[in-house]
Amino acid sequence: MVAHKPDRTIGVFWLNASDTFVNIQYSPTDHEDDQTPPVKRRRLRPQSDVHWLSESGVIDCIILLGPRPHQLFKQYAQLTGYQAMPPLFSLGYHQCRWNYNDEADVKAVDAGFDRHNIPYDVIWLDIEHTDGKRYFTWDPALFPKPVGLQHHLEKKKRKMVVISDPHIKVDPDWSLYREARDGRHFVKDREGQIYRGTCWPGESSYLDFSCPATRAWYSRCFSLDKYKGSTASLFVWNDMNEPSVFNGPEQTMPKDAVHHGGWEHRDLHNLYGFYQHMATVDGLISRSGGSERPFVLSRSFFAGSQRLGAIWTGDNVSSWEYLKISLPMVLSLNLAGIAFCGADVGGFVKDPDPELLVRWYQAAALQPFFRGHSAKDTKRREPWLFGEEVTAAIRTAIQQRYKKRNI
Repeated sequence: MVAHKPDRTIGVFWLNASDTFVNIQYSPTDHEDDQTPPVKRRRLRPQSDVHWLSESGVIDCIILLGPRPHQLFKQYAQLTGYQAMPPLFSLGYHQCRWNYNDEADVKAVDAGFDRHNIPYDVIWLDIEHTDGKRYFTWDPALFPKPVGLQHHLEKKKRKMVVISDPHIKVDPDWSLYREARDGRHFVKDREGQIYRGTCWPGESSYLDFSCPATRAWYSRCFSLDKYKGSTASLFVWNDMNEPSVFNGPEQTMPKDAVHHGGWEHRDLHNLYGFYQHMATVDGLISRSGGSERPFVLSRSFFAGSQRLGAIWTGDNVSSWEYLKISLPMVLSLNLAGIAFCGADVGGFVKDPDPELLVRWYQAAALQPFFRGHSAKDTKRREPWLFGEEVTAAIRTAIQQRYKKRNI
């Protein structure tokens, strides 16, 4: 929390990963004097009172003294880390959909950008690219030659991003599941058995990223010899890592699930996605021998996530209201030290009208992370599908993003 006035800026950093309630009350006057005649009423400055309540954990509260805004943010960065320098390609435009159908569809979309003279750098694949929602795999019918597809993009200096969620399909015939089970890499329930919940693959178990050995094992899963069908131009998207459990309380993991060291999920819920993000980033750094900057997008994040990479504001709606709120959301994340962030262009859910889509591209071209994304039950919305006037406006917005500027 930042408190600011013209001559002083201070901050409070409440470091706690459990369920936390923060209540802010603003008092413009002294309520005790409300009935006092105005001539006798004391002149009091407005006051904001903040109440912090965390379910568990230690009280770890840090006061950032500033006294100027830039000094306060530097102090916060010294505690939690600075924004990681992104790879250059990730600052360009990203094209995503749940899901591009197959390799031919990906190549057609890629060719469409060339045909309409619209620059872009990255195309994304959602969960349907896998073999039955098993991460680190490819659907053998829809994506039979993933290496060739990535090389096709790489010839144009373009990259691919694929999704890797924290839940693992319960499938004893799948080698990766057996490795995780036998290596004791899953979160357990209160009875000491492997916890099972429901997510995209159906019955799933959840990797315990709070364990250093699990993070190390997960990082190795991204090596080129282990992740079959991957190349050095493939990057990663960590989604559903709050963690999302469709049949769980509040659609997440029970608070009494047990993590490494005997910690309950209630103690570290808000660190779960942070740890997956960390392990994925470490995996990509190791893959390149430390010679390439990683790119990993995460939906869940915590204080310090800025030193790992990019985040976005999650599933949004195609409406003017959601376009409007995306701006303060991204700016607020920037104030919290997370600079490489953005919101899905056009809205994830429902279909935008052409004017909304154009305005969203124009706004998002000025945001750090720039990705068009949409749900599988929406209409296709590649930039050239709405007529030449709309295509031209979107082309201009994206081209301005790429324009070199003398600073």
